[in-house]
Amino acid sequence: MEKIERSCLESVKNLRFYCESQQFKGWDPYDGLNSKVFQAIPFLKKSALCRLVVIQGFKRCPVNFRPIALVPKKYNAKGIGLFLQAYCNLYKAVKGNPKLEVSLGSPENLLGQVRELADLLLVLQSKGYSGACWGYDFDWQSRAFFLPKGTPTVVATAFVVEALLDAYELTGEEAYLSVALSSAKFILQDLNRIQKPEGFMFSYSPLDERAVYNATLLGSKTLALIYQYVKDESLKTAARASVQAVCNTQHANGAIPHSDQVGDAWRDNFHTGFKLECIALYQKYCGDTSFADNLDRGYGYWIDHFFVKESGIAKYYDTSDGTDLIDLHCMAQAIPTLYKTGHLEENMPLVDKMISWAISNMLSPQGYFYFQKKRGRVNKICYMRWPNAWMLYGLSYYILFKALRGDEMD
Repeated sequence: MEKIERSCLESVKNLRFYCESQQFKGWDPYDGLNSKVFQAIPFLKKSALCRLVVIQGFKRCPVNFRPIALVPKKYNAKGIGLFLQAYCNLYKAVKGNPKLEVSLGSPENLLGQVRELADLLLVLQSKGYSGACWGYDFDWQSRAFFLPKGTPTVVATAFVVEALLDAYELTGEEAYLSVALSSAKFILQDLNRIQKPEGFMFSYSPLDERAVYNATLLGSKTLALIYQYVKDESLKTAARASVQAVCNTQHANGAIPHSDQVGDAWRDNFHTGFKLECIALYQKYCGDTSFADNLDRGYGYWIDHFFVKESGIAKYYDTSDGTDLIDLHCMAQAIPTLYKTGHLEENMPLVDKMISWAISNMLSPQGYFYFQKKRGRVNKICYMRWPNAWMLYGLSYYILFKALRGDEMD
């Protein structure tokens, strides 16, 4: 396994160099509506169907037309949150472990990057809401609703808050803490609630009323993270009610549907991972093990149905055979899910295979990772958030785990 560990360190080093050289700005699979060409055509801008076609066209096309369509490279707040968490993890891995400095940089360098990214997130906040919150840097059209750029979502906010709290723990910077804690007001006051027989679910954004289960649990997790600092029982009560509502949808075999609207039409790997780690962190920070059985059954279904253990491929859907669609977001999220649910140690052979496969099949000579492999064809477009921020995020948890365990990785 030493070869895999060295390859991981080298890949992280090269990925860092690439992302830093781009100042963490880049294209995104869903940024098609940022096209200056599209924005210049009023009747197209006003059509929901046209907006949806443009977004999906840019996402699905293996040829990158963004330079021609004048789509600018921009900051993505969720991506910056992922980068921040990754640098926090790398700092903790390197501190007290000089051998890792050759590959990962000095603690001082990493901590400086932590401050820069955290400061950037303070600037990227969405304005006009009850508490701190973050959204995407592009208009987003789904089949169900339209979110203008900058509209905050509970998903983006959850990842940013967790990273800011970690940055506070490392730097002692009170601004990171106060901003992160204020996001509880956004979740409790600005998001809509979808009432259920037991508890409720949070909406994805303030502009919709759709119950997306992983988004709800990301809100629950964020309230639990904040609860550990403020000990406000209302946060714990709301977090528990929302976890309860989602767990009540779970099937006996452990599978959890995706949303009220989608139901069991499909379930994917990384959203399932979100659900599991959110339940685990709710229990950890709120001291409530009421959902331990839900977590155990959910983990069992996920680990048995979403991975090809012989090859190390993280499947996109639970019904996939692992060849139709491979997206590194699934692999990247699997590592922190295993880390936060306490299952990384027992699954280290699988994780080593996943990392080895990704490096062998999806890593560019420039140091960034390719987007997807679909039916044997690799989409080599470089997107900053997806999968590169995700890959640095996921690999950082692998390195942190190894460092805390005392493994020699150099």
